[in-house]
Amino acid sequence: MKKILTLLTITLALLAQPLLANVPNPPKKQAAKGMVKHIVLFKFKPETTPEKLNEILAAFEALPSKISQIKGFEWGTNNSPEKHDKGLTHAFILTFANEKDRDAYLPHPAHKAFGGIVGPWLADVTVVDFTDKAK
Repeated sequence: MKKILTLLTITLALLAQPLLANVPNPPKKQAAKGMVKHIVLFKFKPETTPEKLNEILAAFEALPSKISQIKGFEWGTNNSPEKHDKGLTHAFILTFANEKDRDAYLPHPAHKAFGGIVGPWLADVTVVDFTDKAK
């Protein structure tokens, strides 16, 4: 019985190879052309407690429900082994359909209110915006 199962497994694997060879590589997940990526990097002051950090993160995560121009929101903590982070620990990527939508977000009252929540706890912040130029 064991020999039959082994033979069947090998046969199926050999038969599947030509089929799998013709499957195209899936496309890379990319934002639509013209979309603006707003990248925000935070370094928090040492006295920022875990509770305060959770409050800040919840406030940032709430922005897409308050600002319709935000089309995408992602965040995470630095896990790069390269040691080039300059102490920045949290990364956020907001996606906008275009520069006009990004420009509407910047003075939005909900964004300004968030700045008041996070500002006192920041040791450093870096912001970079770009429109994808990859081919």
